[in-house]
Amino acid sequence: MDTKRIMIVGVGGQGTILCGKLLTIALMQAGYDVKMTEIHGMSQRGGSVSSEISYSDKVYSPVTETGDADIIVAFEKLEALRYSDNLKPSGKMIINDYVIEPTSVLSAKADYPQGLNERIGEKFDAIFIKASDIAKELGNPKVMNIVLLGALAKVLDLNNVDWNAIIAGNVKANFVEINQKAFKYGHDEINI
Repeated sequence: MDTKRIMIVGVGGQGTILCGKLLTIALMQAGYDVKMTEIHGMSQRGGSVSSEISYSDKVYSPVTETGDADIIVAFEKLEALRYSDNLKPSGKMIINDYVIEPTSVLSAKADYPQGLNERIGEKFDAIFIKASDIAKELGNPKVMNIVLLGALAKVLDLNNVDWNAIIAGNVKANFVEINQKAFKYGHDEINI
């Protein structure tokens, strides 16, 4: 099997690293060789954060070059645009239909780009999911990352692993149930 590459991108504090970790565990359980790398950037100040996961029968590097990503999961729309050069022409994006205004916009030094859904949708095979809204409806906005993980698992057809056990083994005990619900909502939310 050819190496598959996934990028998970977002803003500091959104849970990209946890999402990448859970995906890595699931891919290993599915029998793949998996490599993961993380780039934290200015995550403490709301800067860009990414995880890159590569999997196959044998993987030599987790690094995703320009035009190499099979899937990009973006926790915010501007991050989808920022990392879009990494997507293969045949690749797919899963995007949280959500806006986090960067510091440059908040300080009135720049404007947030308008019409991002249309711009991204015209150029890429993109699935927009209101993961932040789903997480709020579930009672905890922080599980947005797990909603998106559920959607990604469905796109990857990773149904032969025990997601509930993976989540239970990697989140704090009092957040297991809500994370498991978030995963199910994300998985069930998209039609492919």
